[in-house]
Amino acid sequence: MSWWEDFPDWFRMWRRRSPFFGFGGDIFEEMNRLFEDMFKEIWEQVPRDLIRERKLPDGTTVREAGPFVYGYSVTMGPDGKPIVREFGNVRPRAGAFPGRAAFEVKEEREPLVDTIVEDDVIKVVAEVPGVEKDDIKLECAENSLVISVDSEKRKYYKELDLPEPVDPDSAKASYKNGVLEVALKKKVTRPKGKEIRID
Repeated sequence: MSWWEDFPDWFRMWRRRSPFFGFGGDIFEEMNRLFEDMFKEIWEQVPRDLIRERKLPDGTTVREAGPFVYGYSVTMGPDGKPIVREFGNVRPRAGAFPGRAAFEVKEEREPLVDTIVEDDVIKVVAEVPGVEKDDIKLECAENSLVISVDSEKRKYYKELDLPEPVDPDSAKASYKNGVLEVALKKKVTRPKGKEIRID
């Protein structure tokens, strides 16, 4: 079975009948070839765990791939510059060149994470829907937090650099409606006292 046969019938039909494919000469043929190459490369990069086969009532077998998730969030940082956070399991690959699909597809999704710095606490809020509380593993060090989930339904992974050192023993976490919240107390650093000379 070729990679092209895995696309739905309506897509292949549209491709054959659409005026964008097969009309207008070489430019559309080149676009058609680029799209086919891109889809083929993406299909070859899909981890085997994201490809499933199922039988239909008529006895035929259908191959499905996914889920593929990519998104981003843009917020304004304290310095007035935008902060872009990506999430999902699809990433552009470094060193890509025009005309070729250059994606990396991972089995684990990277959750959307937001870090909130307060006076004495750093809060990390992550969206990890579709899992149970017991599936979530957290590892905290002074300067980093790792969120991981490895369940039958979903897999998530995010390694986060914290903006300030924290006390890992102070961590408190809660999970409700797909949202994980971790509160970490900032590490208290006592300034060194100044030595006073006695006259």
